[in-house]
Amino acid sequence: MIRPAQARDAGWIADIWNDIIADTLVTFTTTPKTPPEIAALIDTRPVLVLPDRGGFATYGPFRSGPGYVRTVEHTIHLAPQVRGAGQGGPLLMALMDHAQTAGHHVMVAGISGANPGAMRFHARHGFAQAGHLPQVGRKAGQWLDLILMQKQLTAPDTPRRSV
Repeated sequence: MIRPAQARDAGWIADIWNDIIADTLVTFTTTPKTPPEIAALIDTRPVLVLPDRGGFATYGPFRSGPGYVRTVEHTIHLAPQVRGAGQGGPLLMALMDHAQTAGHHVMVAGISGANPGAMRFHARHGFAQAGHLPQVGRKAGQWLDLILMQKQLTAPDTPRRSV
């Protein structure tokens, strides 16, 4: 059962995240996460977890400023033992439901160009590519592209004309 994360989950969430940080080009960061940082994240943002330490997902502000308050960016990471086993979809769906219930309009995925599997995964769940930023990230001596994908969580408003 997917559930909200608790402070006691911080250690294993950090373990999953840090393996991805250390061993892949999935994320551009090189700074490991600490359990206290993850516990603080759990206190300040929605974090959902799969059973048996299978993975986690969270979302937070896409950009600062009041005009972006209804747009969020998410992170989803799975433990190696559940990747490809069909558990990421329900986790992402639960996260999107949470964001929609909280009043958010658009969810954004910032995906490393070195992670085509994530692009296919998001496309299967209704995300569309909205941008491609070549060579904006650098990790392990490589320039990496950032692919932006988005999904509207609520119906679009009627466009307003400028006067």
